[in-house]
Amino acid sequence: MDRHRGAWAILPWGILVLAVVGDLATPTDVTTAPLTVAAPVAAATVLSLPGIVAVGVTAMIVHAFLAAIDHTFGWHHGLANQLTLAGVTVLAVGINRMLARREDGLRRVRRVSAVVQQAVLPTPPPRIGDLRIAARYEPAEEEGLIGGDLYAVRHSAFGTRVLIGDVRGKGLDAVRAACADVWAFRYAADHARDLPELLGMLEAALLREAEVRGGLEEEEGFTTALVVEFDPDGETVRVINRGHPAPLLLSVDATVLDLPPAEEAPPLGMTALGVWESPVESFRLPAGATLLCFTDGLTEARDRHGRFYDPVARLPHLFPHGFTGRHHGGIAERLLHVLAADVRRHCGGRPQDDQALLAVHRAAP
Repeated sequence: MDRHRGAWAILPWGILVLAVVGDLATPTDVTTAPLTVAAPVAAATVLSLPGIVAVGVTAMIVHAFLAAIDHTFGWHHGLANQLTLAGVTVLAVGINRMLARREDGLRRVRRVSAVVQQAVLPTPPPRIGDLRIAARYEPAEEEGLIGGDLYAVRHSAFGTRVLIGDVRGKGLDAVRAACADVWAFRYAADHARDLPELLGMLEAALLREAEVRGGLEEEEGFTTALVVEFDPDGETVRVINRGHPAPLLLSVDATVLDLPPAEEAPPLGMTALGVWESPVESFRLPAGATLLCFTDGLTEARDRHGRFYDPVARLPHLFPHGFTGRHHGGIAERLLHVLAADVRRHCGGRPQDDQALLAVHRAAP
């Protein structure tokens, strides 16, 4: 906001210059003096209180000067015009104060939202053993810092465990459900001996939370979830996918490998469809490789022609020399930064849906 104000701060003065130039360039029976009234109004949104008063006083002087040149400055018309400019300046000051209070309120809301986001989606540790971790949340709306997309990282006695998911719905209900998911995962990650047990504990917690909320959330609420477990040595990765976009394995040589589940399973919380097992699939994570996890806001981001974003096709172009750790801040952080910027370019601005991005890089010896 301040950056935009700085660029537009010249506008009120430009209006006064335009009024003077226009009046001097036209015959005396044509006057642009009334244009000066617009200067204080424009100043209300881009200048501070002293600046608005300065523009208002200058506008009164300029108007009197132009009226004198055009021989239209009399006690009746001249005084009325000066009083009008003074009144518009006072009105501009009032508008400026009202906008300032509104911006203060928005700043407080943003600060509260940032605190809530940190509580719901705490920043994961940047390093666990040989693993380098980075996470990023990209809201669809500029003022919206949190939503139904979620991620969590937990280091336990059984290995490093990661959750990324997407709660059905929007608004506060989705935020509450995401918060319940994250805290249930933290508890389950510390106590479950394997991933199927972890998924069972997580789904039981989600069903209890939906029962408390009741209504449509109890009947139709669900969470797509991808749970990943890294062995203590980081070489073996176990994955359970419950209706979530498949992760990508990024090799050092810029190869991007999609890891779809061998057996489809519904999202968590859809027990009305029956009881489903959670098949575990194992993959090897070579030294120097990166596992990229994301929500469907990434793959469903569309450009103006309706084409969806394809990370499998785009990532080799973004990192033609490979996904190595020779970047400032590490490859995980760099990867998410470049990927988010490329999605914004694809969409021509912010994406249509929130995105949660999480990258885990296994450092080379």
